[in-house]
Amino acid sequence: MSTPFYVSPQQAMADRAEYARKGIARGRSVVVLTYTDGILFVAENTSRALHKVSEIYDKIAFAAVGRYNEFENLRIGGVRYADLRGYSYDRADVTARGLANVYAQTLGTIFSSVGEKPYEVELIVAEVGRTGDDDQIYRLTPDGSVVDEKNSVVVGGNADSIGNYLGQRHRAGMTLVEALRVAVDALARDPNGGSPRTLTPEQLEVAVLDRQRPQQRKFKRILGGQLARLLSGDETAADDSAPEPADQPSGGAAQAAPGEDGSESAGE
Repeated sequence: MSTPFYVSPQQAMADRAEYARKGIARGRSVVVLTYTDGILFVAENTSRALHKVSEIYDKIAFAAVGRYNEFENLRIGGVRYADLRGYSYDRADVTARGLANVYAQTLGTIFSSVGEKPYEVELIVAEVGRTGDDDQIYRLTPDGSVVDEKNSVVVGGNADSIGNYLGQRHRAGMTLVEALRVAVDALARDPNGGSPRTLTPEQLEVAVLDRQRPQQRKFKRILGGQLARLLSGDETAADDSAPEPADQPSGGAAQAAPGEDGSESAGE
């Protein structure tokens, strides 16, 4: 009988991490950054049905890149965890830190399991606080590591190049218009030094956790005319109170459009 081929545990983990990293890098980036009234989410996404950014609970939102079916399952699991904990105890007991820990355990278990491939996803869990100092942003990698981020973070695609650009231009006290412009400019950059692209409202998915909203739910999508006005520099558009389609956070996973494979929506 032949001797089984041996791979050291270190090499096996490195190979799994490289596999997940390559899958994530194929997707287009998501940028999350703070502004004076909350937390802004901006993603390249032409789909109006398959979202990269979603509401989880009252003050908590979720963003992801990678394979759509995998991060959608994680999103639904997070919504169920938040609903159950809020119902069983108190709504204030549902926190981004607690949710990030749950995701970390799930991703870490899958990553170390020999019987299945690692998830090709990278997640951001954010919670808006009463003040800017209370805002929380957590980034989760496929191996279950959790990173407590400050001010801005980017995942997927050209994350390093975009992250450097954000680090140089993001500052405390930015208005929504200023933060949105910085985020869009970062996403439009050519990592090879070429001319930046022009991103239209139809190519962007934008949402905020707005601490100034009187409702208990702080999540709001910025769509259509309001997004176009903000991109044009209209500060008054930030106060637009027109109703927007409500998320359905506890529903089943959306079905991919005909011809889609299992990869993220509009991300490749």
